[in-house]
Amino acid sequence: MSHRLSMHPKDQQQQADIPPSISDLHCFTETNGCITTTMFDVPGYRVVRVLGAVYGLTVRSRNWAASMAMVLKSVAGGELRWFTNMLYNARNDAVSRVVAETQARGGNAVIALRFDAGDLGGFAQVCAYGTAALVEKIDEHVETHPQLVVP
Repeated sequence: MSHRLSMHPKDQQQQADIPPSISDLHCFTETNGCITTTMFDVPGYRVVRVLGAVYGLTVRSRNWAASMAMVLKSVAGGELRWFTNMLYNARNDAVSRVVAETQARGGNAVIALRFDAGDLGGFAQVCAYGTAALVEKIDEHVETHPQLVVP
């Protein structure tokens, strides 16, 4: 079964529902309508109010059994999928926390979203940060899309 993005106007108001069967969307984070962008502006919108810097942080530990299996896998080479999935999950949690902080301040956008990751003595740390803002649409021709629409 294939999935595609829908651009039909009636679908644009739906929240995304991501079925577990879609394995290539590890980087998806539902933002509850909050715009997140790595850009310094949002085309078709103007910043009404800057609400300050926001960040979301998570620290993950590695399961010792999985770590042992990954050590063996690293000898043979190849992707360490367990660690990859752990970092995707950490990134998604960090973005969720940035969005929650933005919305708690009354904002609807995170501008200049960035990520930082590091190792803390065997623990994986991921931080997402950006500028919380309140934006309003100024160009009625710009379509409003949820992050993903699955028909």
